[in-house]
Amino acid sequence: MPKHDIILASASPRREELLSLIFKEFWVVPSKFDESKVPGDLSPAEQVVHSSLMKARDVSQDNPKSLVIGADTVVVVDEEILGKPRDRSDAARMLKLLSGRTHQVYTGITVIFRGKEHSGFECTDVTFSGLTDEVISRYISSGEPMDKAGAYAIQGRGAVLIESINGCYFNVVGLPVHKLSAILAELGMPPLTD
Repeated sequence: MPKHDIILASASPRREELLSLIFKEFWVVPSKFDESKVPGDLSPAEQVVHSSLMKARDVSQDNPKSLVIGADTVVVVDEEILGKPRDRSDAARMLKLLSGRTHQVYTGITVIFRGKEHSGFECTDVTFSGLTDEVISRYISSGEPMDKAGAYAIQGRGAVLIESINGCYFNVVGLPVHKLSAILAELGMPPLTD
């Protein structure tokens, strides 16, 4: 497919890197969808699917002939959805909440192609080791938690906080590659092709 036919509706460099495992060439066109407009009564799975759909639709309306991929990731603990921390104290609150416990990471994926919308989601269990206040403070000082859902990055320095995962690693990074490739296969685009 020519480059202009595939668009990632996300500004995330992590998603861009993961999508390059499937496609050699694609455009990045960040969605302008306001995530604060997601209905509050949705389950985490419904929320990420809804957000991924809205992001993909936002970009697809200006690119109707392109294959558009939208994604949204949230971290969930005790049924509370943890977004990006507002500040250092919010990041510390989130990390203390995750410390020594298992939580879930949900990513919704939507592909819009030739007027059809295909959505799905992935869920991964992530278990943190027990974190001391000193470790939390040092990690926050690195700056890494500030723009990440749940205040950590599994693919970055946050890897040392994680004891184990059960499920798709790439989902925790922000783009479940296998789920996306399965959706693409349904559209007649098998993985591992040029």
